[in-house]
Amino acid sequence: MDFDGLSVDQAPPISAPLRFFLSAPLFAILAGVLILFSDALTLSNRSSIETIVITHAITIGFLAFVMFGALVQMLPVLAGVRIPKVDIVSKVSYTFLLFGTLGMIFGLWFNLSKIILLASFLLTSGFLILIISMLLAFRRVINVTASIRAMITSLFFALFITLIGAHLLASYGVEKFSAVHHALSNVHSVWAIFGFGGILIIGVSFHILPMFYVAPKFKEFYKKSVVILITIGLLLWLFLNLYFTSYSIVAKLWVALFFWAYATTVYLKLNARRRKVSDITIWYWKSATVFMTLGAFAWSINDFFDEKYIVIVSILIGGGFIFSIMSGMLYKIVPFLVWFHLNAKGYMSIPTMNDMIDKRLSRAQYILFILSLVGFVFSFFIPSLLSVFALTFILSMAILEYNIASVVLIYYKTLKKKPDFDMSMFTMKAEN
Repeated sequence: MDFDGLSVDQAPPISAPLRFFLSAPLFAILAGVLILFSDALTLSNRSSIETIVITHAITIGFLAFVMFGALVQMLPVLAGVRIPKVDIVSKVSYTFLLFGTLGMIFGLWFNLSKIILLASFLLTSGFLILIISMLLAFRRVINVTASIRAMITSLFFALFITLIGAHLLASYGVEKFSAVHHALSNVHSVWAIFGFGGILIIGVSFHILPMFYVAPKFKEFYKKSVVILITIGLLLWLFLNLYFTSYSIVAKLWVALFFWAYATTVYLKLNARRRKVSDITIWYWKSATVFMTLGAFAWSINDFFDEKYIVIVSILIGGGFIFSIMSGMLYKIVPFLVWFHLNAKGYMSIPTMNDMIDKRLSRAQYILFILSLVGFVFSFFIPSLLSVFALTFILSMAILEYNIASVVLIYYKTLKKKPDFDMSMFTMKAEN
């Protein structure tokens, strides 16, 4: 691995990101259970309550939990700055997001207006605490890299989609919908997928791919331009979607083109990596590039089919691209955190990062996950298949939770032993 450019001395407590990571697969399991008891024809309608609930159980419960958990860890490591009182911030925001997500899921599912309004408040508060804390922390960055610019941009998109989401969710609580409800819903979903999730993944990959996989570095021109170009495309899409709807396909093609180019670039860089040993995370990254290529194409032409296949687009991009990368990165980040924090405490006789997770289980989890995604697409055309692939998805997420939890258990079991070295002797006491 290449740890060049990392500032590991400011890493937050390991519990800060782990609480997010351990909860994420549980929400995915819940989403799978809800899919199991839903009707495929109902889920093909993006505006149905069932679709909204399941979508947000995945996008907030899994994707946002993993992404913000990763940001809590990576902000000090990649940017060299630490969120003030990071432990308190992570605990409070996590609590708000946990109960807010549960409140949204069950409030909408059972039409409990008071619970929905409470969920809107909790989710908005939880996201704003994290987003604003992170944006304020970025003010202290001295060396603004391409990764940092991408993270800042993604957080601004996250800020906007949080505020839009608060309005949309509260509308269900009071059962009053504005004339622009559908338009805001489109902005909320597109900016969440491409503006927050997509740009964040692009920015982080500038560091992650060379660091974890010893892949060739991205060219400076690409790192400086791609996030700006995607942002321009998303702003153009917003303008056209609101005022010249029939021309919004132009902006869609613009955004899709750059994400397709990114997916192709990542695939080629992974093939050109110096460390040729393959693992489950490589499979996830390569699968993600394929799904993004298919999803970007499907999204760009979906207007010609009156958005009939928007659910398939969501599966390909939200599930196949973002979900795949988040799952793969859990297999890298969690073992790395455990290894790093134990080494920092003086423990040397510990498993390597590659040995912390059962490779057979991780392969089984990956196969079940990919099978589920493909099955969900086929279920759009053959509804009777939905329950089968809901079960494979549930099993896949249960294995993922077990794999991640087993690594965390290594950390806490090791802490009960005496460290190989007393690292306190290297700690300098602050002068009075």
